[in-house]
Amino acid sequence: MKYQLIPVTPFQQNCSLIWCEQSLKGAVVDPGGNLERILEEAAKNHVQIEQVLLTHGHIDHVGAAQTLAEQLNVPIVGPHLADSFWLESLPKQSQHFGFVHCDPFTPSRFLQEGDEVTVGEQVLSVLHCPGHTPGHVVFFAKEAAIAWVGDVLFRGSIGRTDFPQSNHQDLIDSITKKLWPLGKEVQFIPGHGPLSTFGEERAQNPFVADQLFD
Repeated sequence: MKYQLIPVTPFQQNCSLIWCEQSLKGAVVDPGGNLERILEEAAKNHVQIEQVLLTHGHIDHVGAAQTLAEQLNVPIVGPHLADSFWLESLPKQSQHFGFVHCDPFTPSRFLQEGDEVTVGEQVLSVLHCPGHTPGHVVFFAKEAAIAWVGDVLFRGSIGRTDFPQSNHQDLIDSITKKLWPLGKEVQFIPGHGPLSTFGEERAQNPFVADQLFD
């Protein structure tokens, strides 16, 4: 599994172009905006985008999803059904955060715990990780030991839980009970900021370090 980070929107959200090296078939994770930049990266790497993957329904992660999907005639996959109210509120979100107007949309497929998504010959496992939003999902490439965690976990921090239907305890449980068992060596790509590993966060993250739960 290969990937290229593409920071998008004024929020510098970590959109990812991911692809299977064998087939060059790929997907875009969380295309929040800057569509031209995403398509340029795909062309540069000779990647055929076959789907759009969404971790959750916040506009900086989904703002360009519908346009990209329509332009390439590909499906939108994710997030979990519990985030449908966020997708329905996209016009209000775009206005509130100063984004270009974004129409509401319904994904081709909602995801749930235990689902799998195939990218070329690579398989991503789906984990339902509520807390930041109720329908947040994480994509895990076991073979490559990489996880796309959206806004669940960051290097040295965790996702906000002051939004409608956010829940701090759910977020802590998602991190410690869903992500940590994947392995300390797993590298994760957060929705914003630098990459890290689960092991590093278990040792040093002031919100979810192991020592806090001993």
